[in-house]
Amino acid sequence: MFGQFWPPRAWVFVRRHPPVGMSVEHSVLLPDAPLDLRFGPDELADVRATITTFIAETVDAAGADGAVLGLSGGIDSTTTAHLAVEALGVDGLHGLVMPSAVNDPENMADAEAVAEGLGISYDVVEIEPIAEQIIGAIDGAGADQTARGNVYVRTRAVLNYLVANQQQRIVLGTGNRAEAMVGYYTKYGDQAVDCNPIGPLYKQQVRQLAAAIGVPMELVMKTPSAGMWVGQTDEGELGMSYDTLDAILALHVDGPLSVAMTAEAIGVDAADVEAVDALVAASAHKRAMPPAPQL
Repeated sequence: MFGQFWPPRAWVFVRRHPPVGMSVEHSVLLPDAPLDLRFGPDELADVRATITTFIAETVDAAGADGAVLGLSGGIDSTTTAHLAVEALGVDGLHGLVMPSAVNDPENMADAEAVAEGLGISYDVVEIEPIAEQIIGAIDGAGADQTARGNVYVRTRAVLNYLVANQQQRIVLGTGNRAEAMVGYYTKYGDQAVDCNPIGPLYKQQVRQLAAAIGVPMELVMKTPSAGMWVGQTDEGELGMSYDTLDAILALHVDGPLSVAMTAEAIGVDAADVEAVDALVAASAHKRAMPPAPQL
């Protein structure tokens, strides 16, 4: 299952100030964010309850004993881990920390710290020898940086399912709505999962939820990276900040505004909105089952 996407309009709340009753530290609205997509306190509580219920019901429906989650030390996996423990208990979640030479050691240390802090069982598996053996099987494949990076991501997926099969668990994904809509993930890699608990949330909303459930602020505000190669960052590859991407998706792709109106509303070039449109169109195949002919 690719993920659960609820009606997007219900998740968009445009405000100019922090919601009443919400502390500044939990607002996590960056100064240059072009649009405020945060939930109000009651809405945020409903989101949290809906996600934890979804996790518990998905595990139960599968007849599984719990869930497996790859821990990267980033906000998406950390938030998902916290919600999974809330839904399933400490014994209901098993973590996998899967470092390689291209990963920032601090991120891997953060991933282990998340597992230790939550009190869940976890394994550390070095994936470089596995990935490099796969890459070395095809002459010249290692020269393509993207191809190499995707092998590392898909290696993690294989290990997630190996442990899931061994322990009678399901695999939790960590994808959010912003990444899903523009295809910012590896096909049959980080979205080779059984469900995406935070799949309906824009990145800004993930930050807000993470802060509200007690994720340390240094992780909440950490620069996102998929760990595909040294120095890789999500926003560097996307060519814009997540807050800008969120705003374009909310107003134009999920919302009713034209390219020109969206650009004017949030103060970006029309070319940026058109670039997001192109990403959404080009990645449509990632959000659908593999096609088959009509007979």
